Amino acid sequence: MVCVRLFQNTYNLLDNGNVIIYEFPFNERVRTLLRLESLFDKVVYFTRAEGALEHHTALNGMFELLDFIGRADPKADMLQELERQRQILLSFRNNPDVSEIALDYSLGEIKQAHAALHLLHGKFGQSLRNNDWLMSIKHKATLPGGASGFDVPSYHYWLKQPSQARRAALEQWQAEVMPIRNALGIILRLLRGHSEMRSLIAQNGQYEQNLSGSSFQMARVALEKEWQVIPEISANRHVLRIRFVLPSETETKSHCADADVPFKLSFCSLV
Repeated sequence: MVCVRLFQNTYNLLDNGNVIIYEFPFNERVRTLLRLESLFDKVVYFTRAEGALEHHTALNGMFELLDFIGRADPKADMLQELERQRQILLSFRNNPDVSEIALDYSLGEIKQAHAALHLLHGKFGQSLRNNDWLMSIKHKATLPGGASGFDVPSYHYWLKQPSQARRAALEQWQAEVMPIRNALGIILRLLRGHSEMRSLIAQNGQYEQNLSGSSFQMARVALEKEWQVIPEISANRHVLRIRFVLPSETETKSHCADADVPFKLSFCSLV
C-alpha cells in the first residue's frame, strides 16, 4: 500500500546502530533541507538535555538556525511542496491498493503543517531578533570565548537557573520556527520514502552506475559499520560514482579500499 509505506519511516529500518547511512544531495534545494534538518536536530537534542552547557549549545544552535533561515527563506518552497504532495495523495483516493486510514492520516498531517506554516508572517524569527537581550548574547557568542560570565552577567545568571526554567524559555523562543521543522520533516520523510534499497558490491572499493539523465534528487548509501570505509560520492545527470576510502584523521589524501565492499544504495526523489 503506497500511502502506508510513505509514512512509516521505512527509510530508518536500516539505521539500527550497526549501519551508517550516508546521504548525497544532487541539488542545492535538497542540500538546504538537509542542513536545516541537521540544525533543528541539534537544537532540539540539546534543549531536551539538563545541563547549562547543553542549553548554551542549544541557544547557539538557535542563533545559527536563525541566520541560516534568514539567508535561505524556505517558506514559499515548503508551502508549494506540501500542496503538491497533498494533490498527489488525493489522487490515491478510492484506490483499492491504498489504505484510506493511512491516506486520511497523511493528508491531515500535511494540512496541519501547511496551515501552521501559512500563519507565519514576516521574516522567520523576527520576534527573536527584536529581543535585545538575546541579540546581545548572539553578538558575544560570535567572538572566540564570548558570552562568558563577565561579558553578559544576566546570561550567566540565566544559565544558573533550574534546568526546567531554561528549557521552558528555550522552547518558547523556538516555538516561532517549529512549524518549519514540522513541514521539513514531512517533506524529507516523503523524499526518503520514495526509494528502495538495493544490495550491491563495490569491486575493489569502487562502484559506478549510469543514471541516464534521471531526475533523482538524492542518493543514500547504507554501510555496515564492520566495513571501516567511507563512501566518497560524485554524481551528475548521467553517472553516479562511489569510491570507498579508508578513514584517516591525519592525511588529506584518501586511499581507496582494495577489497570488494558490500553496501546498499537507493535513489530518492519527490514524485
